[in-house]
Amino acid sequence: MKPAVLIIIGVLTAVGGALFLSSRRAHVGPEEGRSAAPAPVSTARGVRTEITFLYSTEKRAWVEEAAADFQKAHPLIRVNLVGRGSLDAAQAILEGRERPTVWSPADSAVLRMLASDWATDPTREPLFAADGEAAPRPLVVTPLVFVAWADRAEALKRASGGRAVSWSLIHDAVSSDRGWPAVGGQPEWGFVKLGHTDPTRSNSGLQALLLASMAYYGKQRDLTVADLLEPRFQTWLSELERGVGRFQETTGALMTDMVRFGPSRYDVAVVYENLAIAQLSAPEGPWGPLKVLYPPLTFWSDHPAAVLQGEWVLPRQREAALEWLRYLRSRPVQQRALAYGFRPADPTVPMTAEGAESPFLRMEAQGIQVDVPPSAEVPDGAVVRNLLTLWSRRVGNARAP
Repeated sequence: MKPAVLIIIGVLTAVGGALFLSSRRAHVGPEEGRSAAPAPVSTARGVRTEITFLYSTEKRAWVEEAAADFQKAHPLIRVNLVGRGSLDAAQAILEGRERPTVWSPADSAVLRMLASDWATDPTREPLFAADGEAAPRPLVVTPLVFVAWADRAEALKRASGGRAVSWSLIHDAVSSDRGWPAVGGQPEWGFVKLGHTDPTRSNSGLQALLLASMAYYGKQRDLTVADLLEPRFQTWLSELERGVGRFQETTGALMTDMVRFGPSRYDVAVVYENLAIAQLSAPEGPWGPLKVLYPPLTFWSDHPAAVLQGEWVLPRQREAALEWLRYLRSRPVQQRALAYGFRPADPTVPMTAEGAESPFLRMEAQGIQVDVPPSAEVPDGAVVRNLLTLWSRRVGNARAP
């Protein structure tokens, strides 16, 4: 066969192949495109496996540092980091908009809510393993606290008679027409301004609502739907929420806003202890120092992590994800979590070791405590959903533009 003929045949073959691939892509439906797992990336040394780690943004700094070190030690595993609020992430997974390999929300309550919602479709396998390495287990832990400007914190402590600052005192402070003088503060401070996140978007805001509700009834557990239907409670909660000027979508954004705008925007805010510690470690700003106050009852955010059992997770990705979780739970990485204000999930890692790694000794003057108040028991899903409905009806809809 002549060379010219061979060239023509080669060109026609290439064009035909391109047309076939183009036609094939045009017929791939949207569902097929969404459900496809990330393709492995070939390298000279082997096959690099990609996994997606969807995580709550409160632990971004610790996660990013750990991922950078992990990639150096495991060049054939690529970890795609996706930071997102816990409640938003849960809804996105449920609706199929997010298909991570591993998910780590801020606490187990959100994870259990997603597992419950997922199970309403009987055709689907459980989203999380019941036991083993892939099952949900904590990465780090941190309690919910109040953080306030130091002079405001001292006024609240005096008003509480030396006891822990309660939600009842916070309610009385923010709902009073007298402002700060009602709780022993200075008239020039004006009205008491409270900050917490949007409970329909952020886990810390939801925890704040739950703790306030339990405080109203003097309960540590067994909050019921009937409790939420009590008109006097609804009025009390509405009065408390009127003291919140704006509802940020993430706890990190709330903390940043507080430091940026000072007491003109927030006098006291409800945040995670680790975020408060991170801010206390920063240089003091124009508004003076901050101080941490622990409520009589708190919630622990245990930041569980689990490998999802969705059909989009390939066996190779599952093994890579388990390697990533082993790394995050290793003793050196758990010790590094201390530097970011987290309490390690590994109970063998000492919290009070001398040195700059742990802030739990050197920040006692700013209110940080090693021993914290008892944790409330998270109510069942029906109570949580009804509380969010109540908040949306009494607060969220009233703030809508």
